[in-house]
Amino acid sequence: MTSQLKTVFLLAALSAIIIFLGGMIGGRMGIIIAFGFAILMNVGSYWYSDRIVLSMYRARELGPDESPFLHEIVSDLARNAGIPKPRIFVVPEQAPNAFATGRDPEHSVVAVTDGILRLLSPQELRGVVAHEVGHIVNRDILIQTVAGVMASAIVTLANMLQFSAIFGGNRENGSSGISAIFLALLAPVAAGLIQMAISRSREYLADATGARLCGQPLALAGALYKLAAASGQTPLAHGNPSTAEIFIVTPLFARDGGIARLFSTHPPIEERISRLRELAASR
Repeated sequence: MTSQLKTVFLLAALSAIIIFLGGMIGGRMGIIIAFGFAILMNVGSYWYSDRIVLSMYRARELGPDESPFLHEIVSDLARNAGIPKPRIFVVPEQAPNAFATGRDPEHSVVAVTDGILRLLSPQELRGVVAHEVGHIVNRDILIQTVAGVMASAIVTLANMLQFSAIFGGNRENGSSGISAIFLALLAPVAAGLIQMAISRSREYLADATGARLCGQPLALAGALYKLAAASGQTPLAHGNPSTAEIFIVTPLFARDGGIARLFSTHPPIEERISRLRELAASR
């Protein structure tokens, strides 16, 4: 399935959940309002999702004079990838992580946390940035960011539905308080599963693309190993579950195993490292 078809499928599915929740909250009028809300979210997410995510994580743009080495890395990798140089942002978080956002390569951003700049070696940092540039080259960043913004809207509507259920549910469609609460709990889970189903394959692809761009698959593998260990000890202090898939490693779960692994938007770190090692051995 092409990236464009994945985008259409994801937006349609998430929009359907938003409309359904609107109907549960307000009947026919709720569906109309939710339909308009879904259109607004799609258009707004396309144009402003990068600003929303950067604001959510209190990121600030990093000037060339503040980190010449990082700017050099991004410039070199963007040149290798044949895209304009992305803007660079830093997130004030001790947890080591990184993400890319923006609607297309001409309006892209690479964001890194304070923690990752202190944790990784120069070669490993280059591998991480290459992974994020890989997302930009593969045009993954729009679908990731839009999905996160719309999932946040679904969580908000689900909370509204639970609040509405306390007062007897929606009389127009005959929904009971119990069924409304059940659906309010189910909708965010469904949204998360939709995100997860598409996100994992993109992470593998970004790893492979990033390894090609930086020319050092083992450097990226070493970075992933360090990031997984460190994020397990220090998850993001202000992390939002609806945007977890945009990060290079899952930012919220304390351990990459058990239930966390089952519902994680990211493939297992061990599998990602194994694939990178196989790629390095085949070079």
